[in-house]
Amino acid sequence: MTALALIVSLAMQAVPDAPFQTVARGTMSQIDTPRQVVVRTAAEWMTLWRQHSPAEVPAVDFGSRTVVAVFLGSRMSAGFSVEFVRTQEAGGVLTVYWTERRPDRGEISAQVITSPMHAVAIPRFAGEIRFEKVEK
Repeated sequence: MTALALIVSLAMQAVPDAPFQTVARGTMSQIDTPRQVVVRTAAEWMTLWRQHSPAEVPAVDFGSRTVVAVFLGSRMSAGFSVEFVRTQEAGGVLTVYWTERRPDRGEISAQVITSPMHAVAIPRFAGEIRFEKVEK
């Protein structure tokens, strides 16, 4: 592993040896309003997934993981996505930092309504979880 790859890998980890694990990612969610969600149980996951998609529910081990998800809501073109940046724990609160990728000015993108989302599993966290959007 190169030094740069190692640095990027470490920066993306929520806790040492516990990186984000993408559970689902897409641009056509049925959830068309902006939402930031914490899921701690299989029942909560099933409910959220059914709101999001008719597809089969991805398996998650809620004994060791918590799912955090960001739904951007409706966008008027393709080219939007969600990226998780990092997590930081302080005072019993875990902050999940994320960013929204937008099409660059002048970038050609399909003129279609999309609803981008990204859900990741992080190490189980019982305390408060907050979301913080980071501007690039």
